[in-house]
Amino acid sequence: MKLIKSLILLAALLFSTPCFAQDLAITIVYNNVPFDKNLETRWGISIFVEGLEKNILFDTGGEGTVLLSNMAKLKIAPDDIDVVVLSHIHGDHVGGLWGFLEKNNQAIVYLPESFPGNFKDRAKMMSKKVASVHKPVKICERVWSTGELGTWMKEQSLIIDTKKGLIVITGCAHPGIVNIVKFAKNYLKEDVYLVLGGFHLMAYNENQVIQIIKGLKELGVKKVGPSHCTGGRPIELFREAWGEDFLDLGCGARLKINLLSDRKKMIEVEKKNTSAVTNHRIRK
Repeated sequence: MKLIKSLILLAALLFSTPCFAQDLAITIVYNNVPFDKNLETRWGISIFVEGLEKNILFDTGGEGTVLLSNMAKLKIAPDDIDVVVLSHIHGDHVGGLWGFLEKNNQAIVYLPESFPGNFKDRAKMMSKKVASVHKPVKICERVWSTGELGTWMKEQSLIIDTKKGLIVITGCAHPGIVNIVKFAKNYLKEDVYLVLGGFHLMAYNENQVIQIIKGLKELGVKKVGPSHCTGGRPIELFREAWGEDFLDLGCGARLKINLLSDRKKMIEVEKKNTSAVTNHRIRK
């Protein structure tokens, strides 16, 4: 009888414990770099992260109508998003927020403490809660903000801890992509598996980009997915440097990363089902 009661108690604990999906999915909802021809491309970036304790929208692009239209085509409902994280104050990263909050006013908005007061006030009026971020903060299980990095343009990035290593998501990387990755690695004392987002290298010459690539290689970055403000030629240099570990992450691209098994030998990149589905399997 005691054994039966113990088994019942164990089952209750297992089923009452929050569980995570086996796959982490990252979808590029808004980007000026094309991938899925059925989506609108505009200058800016927005990235949807699901499969964790909370669903996260990182940045909102520049136009709410485009953001919401692309979300609808990708079958992402605004109500499915629990948290919005804004990287920095530039309009191509925050402009879509207001249109989104008109559809979902229950999301918690994480924004840098340095944001203007009028922006914060409007966000507080339209959302469930606004969290001003200065130092690194845990957003939910496995997910952290770097806190504000940089000087003239303060910016936060997102860190996701997986069994494959850290995933670092950047908006524009104004504080320097190498600096951000180094901070994430040192803060959580883990290797870096993947870095994606805007790297802000459009104005850099080829030699400067090569030095940045060298810096990321020295930090042990396994895979990269640069887009948005990285620049055409810098993106090609990253493609050459990482080869099969380079990921095309334009508007509509979707990553699936297994969270539970550290033995799975691939990451899957797919075009979400807006028409035909294209899958690319990039092996380690």
